This record gives sequence, structure tokens and C-alpha cells, in this order.
Amino acid sequence: MWRTAGTPTPSRRAVAALGVLLLLTLVSDALGAQSIARQVSAVVNGQVRFSFAAREGVCGDGDRISTRRRTEDWEGRCEDGPVRVALGVEQGTVTDVDTYVGGRWLQRAGTVVDLGMVATTEAADYLLTVAERTDSRVGEKAVFPATLADSVEVWPRLLRIAKDEGRSRAVRKSAVFWLGTVAADVAVRDLEQLARDDDTDHEVRVAALFGLSQLDEHQGVPALLDIARTSRDRDLRKQAIFWLGQTGDPRALAFFEEILTARR
Repeated sequence: MWRTAGTPTPSRRAVAALGVLLLLTLVSDALGAQSIARQVSAVVNGQVRFSFAAREGVCGDGDRISTRRRTEDWEGRCEDGPVRVALGVEQGTVTDVDTYVGGRWLQRAGTVVDLGMVATTEAADYLLTVAERTDSRVGEKAVFPATLADSVEVWPRLLRIAKDEGRSRAVRKSAVFWLGTVAADVAVRDLEQLARDDDTDHEVRVAALFGLSQLDEHQGVPALLDIARTSRDRDLRKQAIFWLGQTGDPRALAFFEEILTARR
């Protein structure tokens, strides 16, 4: 069969091959998270370690972690990665989660299973699953490392955790806190909604105000100003005013001047 010159038409075999490749990729990601869970469940007592690539701006020295690298004037020793997660395990159940960036693993006594470098999608999926299914301190601590993963969109699951009244307050507050650092414009709308929802736990609402104050380029300031002016919850208004003061935004200063002038 003759074809005119131009862009080649892919054969059915090529299209089928691409479809299989895509399916294998999706299956691989799903099996990856299951692989971590399976290896964790096989540990009676000990530690499971894994590492993964950190998103841009994240660095650490093996102890302290920064999510907003500053390079304008001075920069200390801060490695770009990888993110390192150590899971304390007892009878196949995760009892602790420790997170590091940079540095190196040290030898330790007891059973240590090192999974090496894993895909960021695999790591984030596993950690968020722990957060979704565990109401203890472990679930709370599992949220943070998931937000450090490179090229992974975690905010939809963070929002789901934040809104899940079946989860503990601590886990929901942790999700709200980190939601404010990763979701940009989407976070403004959803964090404001959480803060205004009278049916939401009060401490979760306060955490949402903090999340608004942490958004880049002061994107949460308009919402904080509106809540400070109009909320029927006196304590929520006070919290909004407090976090406005921490932003250093000129609009917050103008608002404070307005309030103080009116009280003369």
C-alpha cells in the first residue's frame, strides 16, 4: 500500500506496544507501593529504610531539613537530597517514621532492611497510605516526607485526609499544614473553605489559617483578611489576625492601622 510523504502513520503493532508500555508503567507504580508494604510486613522487629529524589528547593544536612532553599546572600552545607525515610517496625507494623534529607545511613544493630532508591511515586503513595490508615503519631509523621517527593502531585490526597472526619485531629492537622506548602492557588480555595466550615474541627480550622499564611507570595493574605473581618468565630478572627502579622504583608499592616485608628 502506498503512502504519501509526511508524518509516518504508526502501525497497529506500534500502538499496541505503546499501550502495553503505559499499562506496565501504571502497574509498576501500583506494585511499587505494595512492594514497600510487603517488605515492611515481613519484618518482625527492626527498621526499613528507603530513599527517593527530593523536589526542587528541598535540602538538608542529614539532620535539619529546609523546604525553601535561600541563596541570596549565604548558603551553608545543605544537600539537595535524597530524601531518606526510616520506618521503625514491630511485628510487621510501622511504629515510627523518621525523615532526613542528605547525609548518609549509619550502621546500626538489629534488623535493617534497606530498599535503596525507590521511585518518588512509589514512596509518596506508600507514605500517604500510611497516613490514611493510621491514626497514631505514625500517621501524622508519614505526611511530611510524602510532600518532599519530586514530581509527585500529593495535594489531592492531602486534602482528602484533611477533610476526613474519620481521621484523628493530629493527622488532619498535619495534612492541612503541608497542604499549604504544596498546592499554590488550589490551596487558597480549599484552605479557606476548611477555615470557614463551621462543621470542621476547630483546631483543624486554625491549622488551615496557618496554611494560608505559609503560601508563597502571600497568596493566602486576602483570605486571611476576609476571615479576620467577617468570621463569626471570635477565636478564629484572632488567629487570622495573628497569622496576618506573621506574613509581614503591607495589606496586613494597613488592616492593623485601620483597626487601631477606629478604636481611638
